[in-house]
Amino acid sequence: MGPLLGVFLGGGLGALCRYGVGVWAGRLLPDARVPWGTFSVNVAGCFVLGALVPLFAVRLSWPAPVRLAVTTGFLGGLTTFSTFGQESVALASRAPALGLANVALNVGVGLAAATLGMWLGGRLT
Repeated sequence: MGPLLGVFLGGGLGALCRYGVGVWAGRLLPDARVPWGTFSVNVAGCFVLGALVPLFAVRLSWPAPVRLAVTTGFLGGLTTFSTFGQESVALASRAPALGLANVALNVGVGLAAATLGMWLGGRLT
């Protein structure tokens, strides 16, 4: 599998998963004022990529096209910075404090998840 095909297929699968999580979160929390679907996929993506970085460096000898399919493709399709930005601006226009809290929560928890993932991935090497 070439890198372009891997990124294409991984990205499509990641985007479908993101859509599914968004639908699921909307059904689970129909009255939520915070976009929990976007939050969930971004934090999960930060954690998984954080864990894969040390594993790829030491333990997992996956071919480069497969690594690209998983990271740039799947995780790139799963996570979404543009939707996070749009939802945060829309939320801030209705409730400024909630919009700011959404940004702080996404960035803070996302960085914590990436750090935890890197720590865990390092422990598994």
